[in-house]
Amino acid sequence: MNGYFQLINEETQTSIMLFPAMESGLALDISEVEEYLALCGIRYDKSALRTQADALRISPMKVPLLNEKSDAQAERLTVQIAKDNMMATVRFYSPSNDGTILTKDEILSSLKEQGVLYGIQDDVLDGFLLERSYCSDYKIALGDECVPGQDARIEFLFDPNRKARPTLKEDGSVDFFNLNFLNGCRKGDVLAKMIPAVPPKAGKNVRGNEIPGKESKQKVNFRYGKNVVLSDSGNELLSMTDGYIIIMEGDKICVSDVLELNNVDHSTGNIDHKGSIHITGNVCDNFTVKAVGNVIVDGVVEGAQILSEGDIIIARGMNGKGKGKIIAGGNVIAKFLESVDVNADGYVDCDSILHSKVKTKDEVHVVGKRGFITGGRICATKGVQVKNLGSRMGVNTIVEVGADPSLKQKIQELEQTLEANERIIKKARPLLSSATDKLKKGIAIPNDQLALIKKTHSTYNVAKSENARVRQRLKKIKDALEKSKRASVIVSGEAYVSTKIVIGGVSMEVERSVRKCKFVRDRGAIKIRGL
Repeated sequence: MNGYFQLINEETQTSIMLFPAMESGLALDISEVEEYLALCGIRYDKSALRTQADALRISPMKVPLLNEKSDAQAERLTVQIAKDNMMATVRFYSPSNDGTILTKDEILSSLKEQGVLYGIQDDVLDGFLLERSYCSDYKIALGDECVPGQDARIEFLFDPNRKARPTLKEDGSVDFFNLNFLNGCRKGDVLAKMIPAVPPKAGKNVRGNEIPGKESKQKVNFRYGKNVVLSDSGNELLSMTDGYIIIMEGDKICVSDVLELNNVDHSTGNIDHKGSIHITGNVCDNFTVKAVGNVIVDGVVEGAQILSEGDIIIARGMNGKGKGKIIAGGNVIAKFLESVDVNADGYVDCDSILHSKVKTKDEVHVVGKRGFITGGRICATKGVQVKNLGSRMGVNTIVEVGADPSLKQKIQELEQTLEANERIIKKARPLLSSATDKLKKGIAIPNDQLALIKKTHSTYNVAKSENARVRQRLKKIKDALEKSKRASVIVSGEAYVSTKIVIGGVSMEVERSVRKCKFVRDRGAIKIRGL
């Protein structure tokens, strides 16, 4: 409690009681006492009062002022309003010993008279009325700050500042090959949304004047480009394709199904992209590039893995170092392939193939300037065209064309499946036909028979569906077999000794070098014909 004072009126004397501060309260300010006495119009010895006040320490002190009784003084208050009019402070002064105290209504009325019209803190006022602490400041009124409006804004639903970060494995080690530095998206994903503007909320100061808040910007325009569309509501941006998100010109959102990279190395980690990938540099050892679309590499590929559901094009070739792998749902085109394992659904076209395993459902073309296949094993369903096959050093080289003989076994298995399903269908038809007739005539079917009919109907449908799929599969295999009958190995340069040719399961080994020839199957044997 702060130090305070009280005027004491007695029959023949007027005194002032000075009370010292308690605990951590502020010491009594004698100038405040002097101002009060001046307001009351009481004459006194100022020097004597100050001398006595200087000695005020622990116990209250009574200081005589006049040898006569003064007028009674009621409890009073002073009000201080802050310069910004957002707070009013009130200070109360004790009534004289024969004076009256203020009621709550009187205090409120006094505050109003002095311009405090808003923000009265009832709990603060009630606190004073309970404790009556004098010469203390009470924050009796507080204004309401205005709340500025919030502009409409665009919220990205991805991290526009995403940086390459290593993946933390379950064992606590760090995987620097998987950095997760791309913002991938799927067709239909919401990329960004409009957050509506929030209107401002006006404030009010203790004088009751309204304080307007800063107005908000009601609308902001999306900036977007390729493969991005505005939603019907106009409040969202949607991706039109699987791909990854690009931020252009600061905030323009685009989606690319072609991922552009300089190199695939420790700066990018492994790549797994839902669209196509264009790498203007190289793919380094031990990294994996996986794409739903095509993969184009302008540089070289080292001992890495390239997997694509589309075409794979390697402009400067690939040295797989015995661990490199290419898997393509389409074609493979490369300057050269060395020590690589290749599997393609389309054709393979290279300038040279060295010590590699190549398997394709189409053809292999190696007819460029160098145009050689040396070492390894080449399997091509529709044939191989090459300039030079094998080598003068007699390196074992195997070239196999035509359909895989196991396809005939597969045809037999599929035809057996067809026959089994036809027996099921034939057996089920009479029962299902009879049940259909009864239902049409309104004849009730017992529950035990109804259960059997339902089970039979289900089996019937499964057999029919499976046979439809089997017939499609049979047609594809038979078409492939028919085409494979014309499969051949064409050598426009030279086929060297120790080269093995396999056509439709029949094989032969080249015993002496042959130039400008064609290897074909004729009546169960492989024949060499000139070009």
